[in-house]
Amino acid sequence: MDKESFRTIESLGRGELIEELMEYNSVNRDELVQGYGDDCAVLENKGTGGYQLLSSESFMEGVDYDLTYVPLHHLGYKIATAAVSDIYAMNGTPEVVLVNLSVPNKISVDMLKEIYRGIGAAGKDYEFQIAGGDLTASHQTLGVSISCYGSVPKNRIIYRKGARQGDAICVTGDLGGAAAGLRILMREKKFWREQEQQQAFQPDLSDYEYVVRRQLVPVARKDFIERLSDLNLSPSSMIDLTQGLVSELKHLAGASETGAYFYQAALPISLDTRSVADEMKEDVDKYALYGGEDFELLFTLPEQKVEKLADEFSDFTVIGKITDSSEGIRMQKAEGDVAVFDGREE
Repeated sequence: MDKESFRTIESLGRGELIEELMEYNSVNRDELVQGYGDDCAVLENKGTGGYQLLSSESFMEGVDYDLTYVPLHHLGYKIATAAVSDIYAMNGTPEVVLVNLSVPNKISVDMLKEIYRGIGAAGKDYEFQIAGGDLTASHQTLGVSISCYGSVPKNRIIYRKGARQGDAICVTGDLGGAAAGLRILMREKKFWREQEQQQAFQPDLSDYEYVVRRQLVPVARKDFIERLSDLNLSPSSMIDLTQGLVSELKHLAGASETGAYFYQAALPISLDTRSVADEMKEDVDKYALYGGEDFELLFTLPEQKVEKLADEFSDFTVIGKITDSSEGIRMQKAEGDVAVFDGREE
């Protein structure tokens, strides 16, 4: 293959790459209601009359985590949270997970048990069972993959598509905390590597406890899904925040064939996250817009339903509204001018 014909994944983009790969699918099952393009695959369960939800997450050492500062039980909990969060993004209930591990020689039996201890802790919190999986060897790096299986009644499922012009754009919790935690952990690793004698040390992270926990031990929003059920409320669309607000808003608006207008001043950012950005001399809004791994839920609601939710659930913020698709994704800055987010999805 000559250099001119070699296409890099970066040049194509994630979304277009998936489209091209899926061209090789040669079978269409009647049971499949939704394939790629949402947080989960959706299959009709003819036995129950509901839907089966399937999600998967893969974390690779050196790409998605660094064992220098990521405890193995935290790694297990985090990847389980990532898989479960996709189920919650479809308004579903997680039930069973399969765990696949690619293990190099540097990982001991007790280290593997630590990963499973974290997954087991997540199972207790999110009420899923570990049903099995696969174990294989790896030359150098540790790989962890989890597939999560859940369910949702047909009349309760929520897709990325479904947002309508005029709907309020809402987000649970706060944004950018995971990115702030990562910046702190990377700084401490850099400090350790610059020492003349690299000895084991435990940095004092007590001042950064909130953001470090947001990075190492994120929590999926089971509480929000349960409250929606209690109130018999269904957002018109929903997606979990794994790649940052801008990226996920593009996914949601693209699937719904709409635009979106939101306000920089409305972005929910904790004081702890702001303090880290100030200390790093960085723009805290970039943490919120592009940071990712917050595992909050981005959703849309007709305006008349927002007040009903607010009366019973306070941990969410209205950040904007759904607009016509011709307007694209726009943000009104604090100074009053408008930023436009366009281009290929990352």
